Amino acid sequence: MRTRRFSKNLYRKIFGKKRRREISELSTSRIHQSVLRAIATAPAMPSGGDHLDVGSGTGELLRLVGARCPFRSFGCDYTDKLVSVPGTRIDTVDLNHQPLPYSDNRFALVTCIETIEHLENYRETIREIFRVLQPGGVAVFSTPNILNLRSRLRYLSSGFYNLFGPLAPDESDIHSTRGHINPVSWFYLSHALLSAGFQDLKVTVDKYQRRSLLAFPFLIVPVRATN
Repeated sequence: MRTRRFSKNLYRKIFGKKRRREISELSTSRIHQSVLRAIATAPAMPSGGDHLDVGSGTGELLRLVGARCPFRSFGCDYTDKLVSVPGTRIDTVDLNHQPLPYSDNRFALVTCIETIEHLENYRETIREIFRVLQPGGVAVFSTPNILNLRSRLRYLSSGFYNLFGPLAPDESDIHSTRGHINPVSWFYLSHALLSAGFQDLKVTVDKYQRRSLLAFPFLIVPVRATN
C-alpha cells in the first residue's frame, strides 16, 4: 500500500502541472478552422451525400460544417450528453468495441477530429470510416502531431510525447490523461489510411510553431570525419 500511495503522489507532482499546462495550450478553434479549409479545398464530393462527424464532442464542428456546407450532418460519440446541436442526430457508439452504426457508402464527407488518439484500435475505426464513405468522398482526420520538434525533445527528456503521459499506477480511468492513450505519428496514420483503401492523402497543420526552431540546436549532433 505504501508503494502505491508513493507512486500516485510522485506521479501527480511530476506530471500534474505539466499536463494541465499542455491541455491549456490546445486550440480547438484553430483546429476546426484548419478542418474547414481542408474541406473547402478538397476535390468535388459526391452530390446528395451527408456528413458524419466521428467523435463529435460538444458538436462545435457539426455546427460549423452545417453553417458552411450543403450537407445534412450526423454525429457519433461514446455519449450524447455533451452535444447540443438542434436538428442533428447524434448516435452513441463505443468505437473501441462497436462498428459504426451506418450502412456502406453512406456519407460524402466524414470528419474524425482529435479522436483516434483516444482509441484502443484506431485502425479498425479508420476501416469503418472507409466503409461508410461514398466512392469519391472525402475524409478529414486530425490528431496531435507527436513528431514536432518540441514533442521530440520532450520524448528524449521524459519518454512521453506532448499531450501524452503515464496513468497513475493505481488509476484505471484513462480520462486522467484527457483520454489520450494512443500516440499516432503521421507515418503510422498514413499507413493505416492506405491499408484501408484511402487514396490521394494530403497533410497539413493547424499552426506552425516557430518557437520550436529555438530548440533546433539541441538536436545537432557533432560528427567527426574519419579517413
